[in-house]
Amino acid sequence: MLLVAVTALPATTLRASDLTLPDASAAQAEIQIGLCAPPDEIVQALGLRPRGAPIEVWQFDDPELALFARGLRLRLRVAASGHSELTLKVSKQDCAHVDLNLVPPGEGKCEFDVYGASSEGTVSLNRRLGAAATHDLLAGRVAPAHALSSSQIGYLRKVVGDWPLPPGLRALGLMQVRTYRTKDGRYDVDISRLPDGKQFAEISRKVGLAMAPRAMDAMAADLARAGVKACAEQSSQAANKLRALLDGRASRP
Repeated sequence: MLLVAVTALPATTLRASDLTLPDASAAQAEIQIGLCAPPDEIVQALGLRPRGAPIEVWQFDDPELALFARGLRLRLRVAASGHSELTLKVSKQDCAHVDLNLVPPGEGKCEFDVYGASSEGTVSLNRRLGAAATHDLLAGRVAPAHALSSSQIGYLRKVVGDWPLPPGLRALGLMQVRTYRTKDGRYDVDISRLPDGKQFAEISRKVGLAMAPRAMDAMAADLARAGVKACAEQSSQAANKLRALLDGRASRP
């Protein structure tokens, strides 16, 4: 994910030439910018079209955000059918030297997140859950640690050294997330509504890592032309969302 400040700041604040990218020609990056404008204005200004039905999204952490502080994210995306995908994200990983035996094809990947002028690899490992297992997890009958796959547990144990997970993890949500796409298909925009009504929006595009600086410039220019405001503090958006979920007294089914 590429998070950069492009709004109300001078144009010189955003400079793709400042990026320091690792030597990983085949690596992928996801460019992502948090948008701080009313969602209706974003949809109209960018000419967005809905892509699929809204989904429910939950995050897992404790009241002190212990997982987030360790560079870990645990997210559950629930489809209308009740089935879900449980994703473990681990930041600050060396994508060029990830042990592929610990990130099996079809279960995980390593992509680059870029924040301003710095970049870091992030490993994502997924596990699909059926409707019954999803409901048990959200109802608290199954602890998050017991819902992880063997690959997710193995990566935490062998690479991160963070196993078992800290006690007191709970489901934070639910967020209603709807994905939109621009008419040219270049960008996706996710708009998340929290239980207290607060909304977060972010625009994204996946590109090869070598293309990230040019793609960053293009995204910033497109947002400027459309008059869409981005958040001034990009690096804090993920933490802000988690804190808002905690403050909103997240509910379980």
